[in-house]
Amino acid sequence: MSPAADALWAAIARHGRRPALRGNGLELSYAQLDTAIAERSAQLDTLQAHRVALALDNGLDWAVWDLALLATDRVCVPLPGFFSPGQQAHVLDSAGIDTLIGDIGETARAAGFREIAPGIFRRQPGQVPDLPEGTVKITFTSGTTGQPKGVCLDAAAQLAVAHSLAGLSAATRVERHLCVLPQATLLENIAGIYAPLLAGACIDLPGLEEVGLRGASGLDLPRFLQTLNAHRPHSLILLPQLLLALVSAAEHGQPLPDSLRFIAVGGGRVSPQLLERADARGLPVFEGYGLSECASVVCLNTPAARRIGSVGRPLPHATIRLAADGEVEVRGPQLLGYLGEARTTRTWLPTGDLGHLDDGFLVLHGRKKHQFITAFGRNVNPEWVEAELTQQAPIAQAWLYGEALAENVAVIVPRRLDCSDVELAAAIATVNAAMPDYARAHRWLRAHAPFTPTNGLLTANGRLRRSALQAHYATEINA
Repeated sequence: MSPAADALWAAIARHGRRPALRGNGLELSYAQLDTAIAERSAQLDTLQAHRVALALDNGLDWAVWDLALLATDRVCVPLPGFFSPGQQAHVLDSAGIDTLIGDIGETARAAGFREIAPGIFRRQPGQVPDLPEGTVKITFTSGTTGQPKGVCLDAAAQLAVAHSLAGLSAATRVERHLCVLPQATLLENIAGIYAPLLAGACIDLPGLEEVGLRGASGLDLPRFLQTLNAHRPHSLILLPQLLLALVSAAEHGQPLPDSLRFIAVGGGRVSPQLLERADARGLPVFEGYGLSECASVVCLNTPAARRIGSVGRPLPHATIRLAADGEVEVRGPQLLGYLGEARTTRTWLPTGDLGHLDDGFLVLHGRKKHQFITAFGRNVNPEWVEAELTQQAPIAQAWLYGEALAENVAVIVPRRLDCSDVELAAAIATVNAAMPDYARAHRWLRAHAPFTPTNGLLTANGRLRRSALQAHYATEINA
């Protein structure tokens, strides 16, 4: 058992009869959770499991298995349900998984797994790649090209982030957290399970269908709102599109629980306009920033230090600096290495994100690799413009391109099938009016269809596949 997790086990023991987890129709107190972890740990011993993939829906089972794996220093590999069968097969094989908990159907059987107990599958993997010493979790990032990449983390990195967030949870009096994002995502895993447990909070773990999430980017808004009002949480973690849906619902008079004390939002650029709209509705929204390589959260706005337009100041466990070209670098908890590559030895981790500091608050400009240079030599970070475009009511998705062009071109997916070109043009003009000339969407195209993982124009976790979009629309852009 890693000493880095000792404070977590001490917290679980200390909180005793307080409710810890609720899900799957069950509730576990902290004392019962302690017992459940011990029982699952013994089961893992019996299975002789070493590298375990969790392919379960959100729920109490996912959390208990994850904690048992952490308690026994085994390697846990969360397997997101929004990964394609090919991506799931890649994870199973590249990580040398011997035990699968959950059922992913033919993908598991094709990979040589056989069911030895309900929902538990075993195999002898063909090859077991070496891992950096201390690895207890491999989180796979879907990325924008190629197969998912495995990030190897130890217990110390994960718990350092959780401790920073637990302190914030105590300061904002969060006693009930609702897991909305898939527990297989590192952000919800660290900030939505480990941090609340350290703080003694109760965690509600409804299944993703009950939450209203469908696949990588689908949302059943009425069901989402119903779940919020039923659970009345103090805290949530949302992606920008989920926040947009929540704010829009509030603006249209949909009832929201008055229990909310802290709504964290991250995972993509958030328009300042959207944050101002949230403020106007009394929603306590705080933008943050992190990456898997740093065990999730690095910076976060808080009630005591908040600046719209920034992603906040670094949390206590992290330090940031800017390279000469404006790239953000982070010192603090970080990955041991990527799966299949040499162990990382650097102190400062280059993030690939560009930004600047404003009185200690980090303001992001966009991804370094996404930046394009216009025919007039201007650098443009398209995420900035795309985030503003998708805050306009008629626009669901947007992609901006301008590499070596005299005029930038936006490809627009309307929010409604009956949305007219006149409505779209007016929305684009509204955004352009607030943009410098070089960053505007000078011309635009109506998309052939929404960007989705199925048509290869979106990653499994909802990010634009820019090279695929460029290839798909090259003829029209050139025309």
